[in-house]
Amino acid sequence: MSPQDGPRQVVVGLGAGASGFSADGRGYERGGGGPGSDLATTDMVLNVGPQHPATHGVLRLRMTLDGERIVHCEPVVGYMHRGVEKLFEVRDYRQIIVLANRHDWLSAFSSELGVVLAVERMLGMQVPERATWTRMLLAELNRVLNHLMFLGSYPLEVGAITPIFYAFRERETIQEVMEEVSGGRMHYMFNRVGGLKEDVPAGWTGRVCDAVAAVRRRLPQIEDLIFGNEIFQARTRGVGVLPVDVAHAFGVSGPIARASGVDLDLRRDEPYLAYEELLADGVLQVVTRTEGDCYARFACLLAQVKVSLDLADACLERLTEMAQGPINVRLPKIVKAPEGSTYAWTENPLGINGYWLVSRGEKTPWRLKLRSASFNNIAALPHVLEGCVVADMVAILGSMFFVVGDIDK
Repeated sequence: MSPQDGPRQVVVGLGAGASGFSADGRGYERGGGGPGSDLATTDMVLNVGPQHPATHGVLRLRMTLDGERIVHCEPVVGYMHRGVEKLFEVRDYRQIIVLANRHDWLSAFSSELGVVLAVERMLGMQVPERATWTRMLLAELNRVLNHLMFLGSYPLEVGAITPIFYAFRERETIQEVMEEVSGGRMHYMFNRVGGLKEDVPAGWTGRVCDAVAAVRRRLPQIEDLIFGNEIFQARTRGVGVLPVDVAHAFGVSGPIARASGVDLDLRRDEPYLAYEELLADGVLQVVTRTEGDCYARFACLLAQVKVSLDLADACLERLTEMAQGPINVRLPKIVKAPEGSTYAWTENPLGINGYWLVSRGEKTPWRLKLRSASFNNIAALPHVLEGCVVADMVAILGSMFFVVGDIDK
């Protein structure tokens, strides 16, 4: 090039490899630049983690980049593995509950509920009606607590700090009544084989009614603050799309799957406790969307909070009308499940949790296998991240709504 030709100008997009992408994200060419370009690139491997502030726990992502585009992502799990399934084998049926509620610390009550349901099914045990409805009430309150955590923390991950203060105000309102009834703020240990630890305190249902009403009244503040923000919309709309066929292939469940159009909720499709009655009354609604992006996942989470508040009100109404009675079944000193196996699954806040219980007639389970929601949900992450820019990685990762302990167990 001669000096009289003037300076040579090269236009580069997001990284050298970005121009090889078409507008719809397809037609990617490795090596950058596209036809006629002399901007050769080499792949770079970037480790995100194993400790990263945008994850709820310790997760490592091993990403292969071409420029600023993610070519491949490998989630590396196991940093929080505690061998809980092996520990189950040396604990009796009363003791395993204390281990069962710790792999997903944001859904502690729901996790311990699934284990006791599996044990009760093995024993052929019918729990008192009062215990059934109280369990449902506490499970829905726990679901609200779980979703409020992500409703507050996800905007924080994309640059908005204010929503987390609103979300934690609502969390604290629910936490007060949960702590009053169980004595715990995170690991409630309130479920027992055959029912619950004890009956609720006097006047507790009235205080729960007030708490639910307060959260419902103030929830639009969070909704307006987040969903009315054009920056939040720009960071989430059309970003990190999870196709419905990929969700099916990886067994993705919960609000992440429903945001992609997977119309599945075990509370409706495989009812347990007394959800069938709430479904017949029209209180239980399953919220789905079809976009499958970060925005849709977040919107499903907010909608499910509203549904859970309605379910909590229905449970409170039923408990108020119900006559006083037992809250649990009196058990022998040593509980032994008969020989055999069973599988119970529940609609936990983050998705489907499964519990495969195998007994050889002893006081301890021979095998208790957990199917945790977060493990399957995070398995689809490589397909969601492929072709995205690094700047969108944190927004996508946070929208998958997982707890690392639930992945590793």
